[in-house]
Amino acid sequence: MWLYETMKRFVSVIPAQAGIQRLSLGPRFRGDGGRVLRRLATLALLASAALAVAGCGFHLRGQAQLPFETLYIPGASPLVVELKRNLAAASKTRLVDSPAQAQAVLGFTQETRDKVILSFNTAGRVQEYRLRYSVGFRISDPKSGQVYLPTNEIQLTRDVTYNDAQVLAKETEETLLYRDMQSDMVQQILRRMVAVKSVQPQAK
Repeated sequence: MWLYETMKRFVSVIPAQAGIQRLSLGPRFRGDGGRVLRRLATLALLASAALAVAGCGFHLRGQAQLPFETLYIPGASPLVVELKRNLAAASKTRLVDSPAQAQAVLGFTQETRDKVILSFNTAGRVQEYRLRYSVGFRISDPKSGQVYLPTNEIQLTRDVTYNDAQVLAKETEETLLYRDMQSDMVQQILRRMVAVKSVQPQAK
C-alpha cells in the first residue's frame, strides 16, 4: 500500500508541460512492484527529456532563423555531432558534405578541456577543482574569403569537489559536468549564429 500511494503522488506531480499523459495506477499494479518501478522510471526520463527540450534556447524544427541556407561543419568530434543534431532539429539550414556546396563554413579554431586547483584541505590535499571548457570558432566563405562571424571564443567553467575516497565517483561526476558544458556550448554557439547578419547573395 505504501508503494502504491507513493507512486500515485509521484505521477500526479509530473508537469503537464512535459506532454505526458497521466498514468492511472489501478489495483493490478499493486502486486507487481518491479513493473511499476520500471514504468515509473521511464516516465521520469521522458518528463526530464521533455522539460529539457522546452527549456533550451531553441524551439522545434524550422523555428530558429539562421542566415545560411547551406552550411558545412568539418570534423566528427562529440561537439560537432551534437551541434549538427541541434541544427538539423532547430533550423531550416541544410548541412552539406563539402565546403564547395556550402554558403558558409563553420570552422573550429580550438577546443580544449582542462582543470585547475581551487583549494586544498587542512591536510594539504586537493579539495576542489575548476573544470574549464574552451571553444573557438568562426564562420566564413572560403570561396570568396568573406568572414561572416570573426573568431569567437567561449569558455565555460564548473566547480567540483574532490575526495580521495571517492575517486571513481568523482571521475564520473567530472565526465557528466563536461558533457553538460558541451550541451551548454552548443546552445551558445547556436545563439551567436542566429545573431549573424543575413548573408547577402554574391554578385555574379
